[in-house]
Amino acid sequence: MRPVSDAQVRKLMEEMTKHGRIGQAAMKADMDRKTARGYITSGKLPSDKPTSRDWRTRSDPFEAHWPEIEERLRLTPELEAKTLFELLQEQHPERYQDGQLRTLQRRVKWWRTARGPERSIVLAQLHRPGEAAQTDFTRTMELGVTIGGQLFAHLLCVLVLPYSNWQWATVCLSESMVALRRGVQRALFELGRVPEFHQTDNSTAATHRIPDGNAECFEDGKRPFNVEYLALMKHYGMKPRTTAIAAKEQNGDVEAANGAFKRRLEQALLVRGSREFETCEVWQAFVDRVARKANTNRSVRVAEDLAAMRELNVARLPEYTEERARVTERSTVRIKYCAYSVPSRLKHAWVRVRIFEDRIEVRHADVIELACERLRGRGLNRIDYRHVIWSLVRRPGGFARYVYREEMFPTVVFREAYDAIQAAHAGTRGDLTYLRILHLAASTMEEDVAVALTLLQMAGAPITVEAVKEMVASSANGIEIPSLVSPPVDLVAYDALLNEVAA
Repeated sequence: MRPVSDAQVRKLMEEMTKHGRIGQAAMKADMDRKTARGYITSGKLPSDKPTSRDWRTRSDPFEAHWPEIEERLRLTPELEAKTLFELLQEQHPERYQDGQLRTLQRRVKWWRTARGPERSIVLAQLHRPGEAAQTDFTRTMELGVTIGGQLFAHLLCVLVLPYSNWQWATVCLSESMVALRRGVQRALFELGRVPEFHQTDNSTAATHRIPDGNAECFEDGKRPFNVEYLALMKHYGMKPRTTAIAAKEQNGDVEAANGAFKRRLEQALLVRGSREFETCEVWQAFVDRVARKANTNRSVRVAEDLAAMRELNVARLPEYTEERARVTERSTVRIKYCAYSVPSRLKHAWVRVRIFEDRIEVRHADVIELACERLRGRGLNRIDYRHVIWSLVRRPGGFARYVYREEMFPTVVFREAYDAIQAAHAGTRGDLTYLRILHLAASTMEEDVAVALTLLQMAGAPITVEAVKEMVASSANGIEIPSLVSPPVDLVAYDALLNEVAA
């Protein structure tokens, strides 16, 4: 850091006497605000302050063994001071105490600076307007955002234009190809322009994993791009490029922007006074407002970026991937290592599955047969009892060891009812009674059946199919359907509207 001169401090004091604003005075004196505050507080010039000494006030405790330490550092510069200190303690157990570690750390630090080997530095890059966009994913747990009272575990897909530092962030749930596509598309349509290059790190969203021991089969050791990623780049007319393996610093602009943007979000959340949001869409709108506000401060260089880029003249790609799957004999389809049940009439049929980032749609003959939230992880199951209950009622003996048995209890009320039924009629007989009740829930309204089960248990009455049916039927019969009177149609108003359009 450049030292402060007496002339700068005199200029600082002169400006302070004019208006008393430390920020403006520090800027006029060409010094940091914190530095300026220190000189204002002390009231002294730099020449009046004591200079640092270049002599020791006490003897060096490591002088006798310093040649040995220095030789180790020359041979193995990566050795840490703590490791060297522990070696000294092993060799000279009575001479060196733990409190002397900091002294050795300072001595080693001085040696590395004065006589150590050359070190790798960051090579600042010159960015050209409109040349490239960089994309990266960043985690957001530190923001503590909640949706519906639950901590919202998610990421942000951040796209940055390195020349102007324009940035855009998209809420996503994983570093998948679908998330990358959605993040890139939202950013490009916000810009309305397309850069020449798009750069990512070697994430699995854009590139394949390198087979073990076969890194040399790819040019420069880099992974090849996924077919889906290349299709995305071709659609928008961008040239793809990645960083080198284990070289995140080559994506340094977006890496730095991640931290800065999350700090902006943190401040905006503090001002808002709450981290609770109704839905993911409301949170995304909040993120968009913060990003737009930040981008307005970069308008001059953003204009240069936009002027150098091509106009965006293509349509959005669908934000899902589509796969074909065959329904198993269990009436399930396997999607991304997870099982989802579908109506049993689709057994052995081929279906098309649209995989969004947060949900899936199973289609057969262009009809949506299943639309549900996507499971996150592997080996998970989402089994809807309505899809399989018909087979279970016909074969109740298979319920006891049914693979998806636990999924046949939609709520705690049904589980408690099953336990009560088994206490009275253990075995297959009790299973059949429960399955018939579950069949009733699938045929009518699950909520009505749950209320009936609750009332029967509160009354201490036996739970039977007939008792539940009677209570559900009486509940349905008690609903009054209001009579609605159709309002008269006034055609005069339509005639007036037609005459107004014709005029």
